[in-house]
Amino acid sequence: MSARRATASSERLEELRRRLGTIADLQAVLSVLGWDQQTQMPEAASDLRAEQVATVSRIAHEHATSEEIGALLDALEGEVDPGSLEGALVRIARRDYDRSVCLPASLVEETARVTSLAEPAWVEARERADWAIFAPHLERIVELRRRAAEAYGFEDHPLDPLIDLYEPGMTRERLSEIFAVIAERLVPMVRAVAEIEDDCDAALRGPFDEAGQEAFAREVVGRFGYDWTRGRLDRAVHPFCTSFGVDDVRITTRFEPEYLPTALFGILHEAGHGLYEQGIDRELVRLPLADGVSLGVHESQSRLWENLVGRSWRFWQAFYPRLCEIFPAQLRGVDLETFYRAINRSAPTPIRVEADELTYNLHVFLRFEIEASVIDGSLPVARIPEAWNAMMEDLLGVVPADDAEGALQDIHWSGGSFGYFPTYAVGNVLSVQLYETAVAAHPEIEEEMERGQFGTLHGWLREAVYRHGRRWDPDELITRATGRPLDPEPYLSYLETKYGELYDFD
Repeated sequence: MSARRATASSERLEELRRRLGTIADLQAVLSVLGWDQQTQMPEAASDLRAEQVATVSRIAHEHATSEEIGALLDALEGEVDPGSLEGALVRIARRDYDRSVCLPASLVEETARVTSLAEPAWVEARERADWAIFAPHLERIVELRRRAAEAYGFEDHPLDPLIDLYEPGMTRERLSEIFAVIAERLVPMVRAVAEIEDDCDAALRGPFDEAGQEAFAREVVGRFGYDWTRGRLDRAVHPFCTSFGVDDVRITTRFEPEYLPTALFGILHEAGHGLYEQGIDRELVRLPLADGVSLGVHESQSRLWENLVGRSWRFWQAFYPRLCEIFPAQLRGVDLETFYRAINRSAPTPIRVEADELTYNLHVFLRFEIEASVIDGSLPVARIPEAWNAMMEDLLGVVPADDAEGALQDIHWSGGSFGYFPTYAVGNVLSVQLYETAVAAHPEIEEEMERGQFGTLHGWLREAVYRHGRRWDPDELITRATGRPLDPEPYLSYLETKYGELYDFD
């Protein structure tokens, strides 16, 4: 390349970075508005916030679909090395641009407005256990998501392009195949455990004061590597993690004084997401590369830190004495073995966020099937609670007491997040694959865990996963990190070993 062409290419790259930085800033503003809506905003501000979100969404979409960005990408695609960081930037920016230009600005603005109004409606419906309050909002959201699926285009099922938003390259058909493999070995284990009476979780029931729970959880996730100078912990109806950049990553939780695991493992879970966001390379800041490569990979980190670390025997060898110091009366007479069994007890529950490792994916499979049926029109919104309860009884043998325990328990649909739920199961699978690879490379990880040290594990994950952001596609990132693409076998073997030991079955 001549010096003149090289200079022109460099200038185009700089202009592309500038324009993408503006888009990143606007998306951060939207995230701030969303965080505030769930944690701080006065109840009466819902209508005003809906208009604010709609306006910023429209402006962000206008920038993201500008002809200038399209022209820059056209020119740069033949000038940058596809294997370089610049090549990755152009590739991901092109993917985002092509996806954005499919959607009319009016659809983006209307979706933002409708979902912003749907969230407080969902909160009220959940509080009153009344599906009818939320159903009209969801009907409008489903209509908008169908329009988006049609705009993106699909060959097989309208859920496919929506899944691709969260898990690039994934389809409903491929997920169905993966889930079938998991269910074949998972369901017999769930049924075997369900036949064993086990009430050991009495040790986890309150009262556990909120201040003590928070102090313990803050100490633990700080030891994981969550940087409190670049992060926060707040309260929300439905726990979540959000990032406005590597130096502003926020997690939330919901405290239950009468049940210790709700907030404790919720915070460990969200901190796993936070570690990922804080670990992204600063070179990628204010670029579309500065994000998790997929929600499945993102979820692998929350599940890894919550379950493979936080529910492990080694972890509690280090931290159970400290928990007993904070709650001496509540845990008097409860030895470590009893506590360990309690936090890993398997029993069907109608609540996904309270589900154990063994039954959790069945909750995901239920939502996956309902989403597909709602989006393709075979299941009306009004009949979701009925279908939900029937599938819950079939899969887990329990029936929700009301809609709050059933179809209203999750916030995701109020935000239009159809195609999101399958990523939880993908994350469960990947969590074991990544963890076992890390331990194979650094056997000292588990010895360090017994001493309450996590630097080696955190460092390996940062180098293998976090720092790359979206530079590689999910399959390539996982193959680079573990030597193979997504593989359910390590996950299934882990569950069979762990629960076989806990419940003494083969």
